[in-house]
Amino acid sequence: MDYKNFISRIFISLVFISIYSICLFINFSLVFYLIITIYFLVILEIFIYFRKYKLIPITYILFSFFFMLNINFKEEYLSIFNLFVLLVVTFDIFSYLVGKLYGKKKLIKISPNKTIEGFFGGLFFSFLTGLLYAYYFELKIDILLIFFIILIQFTAFIGDILESSYKRKNNLKDSSEFLPGHGGVFDRFDSFLFSIIFFSIFIKFYP
Repeated sequence: MDYKNFISRIFISLVFISIYSICLFINFSLVFYLIITIYFLVILEIFIYFRKYKLIPITYILFSFFFMLNINFKEEYLSIFNLFVLLVVTFDIFSYLVGKLYGKKKLIKISPNKTIEGFFGGLFFSFLTGLLYAYYFELKIDILLIFFIILIQFTAFIGDILESSYKRKNNLKDSSEFLPGHGGVFDRFDSFLFSIIFFSIFIKFYP
């Protein structure tokens, strides 16, 4: 297992969670500006590092951005948005960890490092984490919440695959060198950028 890469993922996740927590402590609405910053950096690195087919990923990012703008960052949605972020982060971390420790069967050619074991490991641990969060913060655990957890897990995975396909077309290992030793912003937030589209849709029907 590449412990250096794993530690890098944990480090970036902790930095993001720390900044995110500071925004929450001050005002939940500040999260909006944090996300705006992420979108800006992703588009910037696509312009700088992607040599071919730039229009496709940029269109995708702008599409995601449009849906993000429909999210109302009010306190009443704080718990469900925190759950969303937690699911994306834990799915990413545990997919990588379980895949590196136990992965043997390749999952998809577009991203050769993805394994079936890693995928199901990510599903299991992020699902468990989501349920524990919902129980602790007294969210109603019903079929709607279960659907939400599964929706975010699968869209997080698709977001990762989409970003891998864009890099493959450009013969890139990482989307940029914005985060030295860690890769690019797109690398670290690929799952988030796709799954937030579906979060913005789901929240319209959330009681």
